[in-house]
Amino acid sequence: MFKETKTHEVTTDVVIFTIKDDQLKVLLVKRAHEPFKGKWALPGGYIRISETLDDAALRILKEKTNVQNIYLEQLYTFGDPLRHPNSRVITCAYFALIRSDDIVLSFEPNTEITEVKWHPVNSLPALAFDHKEIIEYSLKRTRERLEFCPIAFQLLPQKFTLTELQKAYEMILMKKLDKRNFRKKFLSLAILKELDEYTKSGSKRPARLYSFDKITLNSKRGHFFS
Repeated sequence: MFKETKTHEVTTDVVIFTIKDDQLKVLLVKRAHEPFKGKWALPGGYIRISETLDDAALRILKEKTNVQNIYLEQLYTFGDPLRHPNSRVITCAYFALIRSDDIVLSFEPNTEITEVKWHPVNSLPALAFDHKEIIEYSLKRTRERLEFCPIAFQLLPQKFTLTELQKAYEMILMKKLDKRNFRKKFLSLAILKELDEYTKSGSKRPARLYSFDKITLNSKRGHFFS
């Protein structure tokens, strides 16, 4: 009779997107050991026997980047037999969209990683394992969701201008959107609150500030941009 043997390990990798310095960025760590020593990678690690996948993702994120208390969403399971050079490793990937102000990186180098840094998604360094593929899949999923529900609010400050909102969509979709059509479509959704506040600017004309209406935000669905 065929005897069952251990054939694989299970890890989790976490993709975190934010808007910083007017760019869509992803959080990466630099590996301190082989395989791929010195290469950039997604925060990740092995899952303990006693952990759920969600618990493991949150623990690993805190241990490797000191980022905690954020909402993570399960993305996809990557199981190519050749994705790890030394063994059979399956990874369950998670991702999140967050405001840059919600994260303060206070990392100290350790035995596993030497650096933590935000990288623009349109100019990524050489990555370890299949992490480029994981990031690309995360972007694809984010764009698909963006076209059906207004998830960009997770990247924006509590108060924002319509220009900032449009830029967020353009960064994720990686294409220019017509200003007039964008504003017309978004204002027609009735998910924005027009505030009696304006940006403070010395040389430019002050722009009105908006916030998302949390009451209607979760109930809205529609095909926004294609």
